[in-house]
Amino acid sequence: MQRLRQRADFLAAAKGAKAPTPAFVLQARERGDRGPPRVGFTVTKKVGTAVERNRVRRRLREVVRLSAAGRLRDGSDYVIVGRRAALDRPFDRCVADFLGAVTRVHRPVREPEPPAPSGAQGPEPEPRPTARASS
Repeated sequence: MQRLRQRADFLAAAKGAKAPTPAFVLQARERGDRGPPRVGFTVTKKVGTAVERNRVRRRLREVVRLSAAGRLRDGSDYVIVGRRAALDRPFDRCVADFLGAVTRVHRPVREPEPPAPSGAQGPEPEPRPTARASS
């Protein structure tokens, strides 16, 4: 597993599949090659001070280190956007959230159902009675 460091890679992953959790948002995209998976971490200033942001980042890096083996796909980029809840959320819950998020971003995209054929629209509606003026 390698680290994402280029801004363009982070922006490309942001356009891919997303799986929000209470502690982070997992973003993923297929690169189209067979290289090792790459993971990037980011935490916005809205989360708190630099100390808090670094603590969130460290916790999330450890979650990925412990649970990513064999779950991340080759040829994919992953970005984990930390949230403030990662500071207080129990570590085992963060690990479970990560495993669920990885499953969700790899779920195949459902295609919309094709429209029904024109002859199979069902029965035609009954004509509405017209109101007649009474004298």
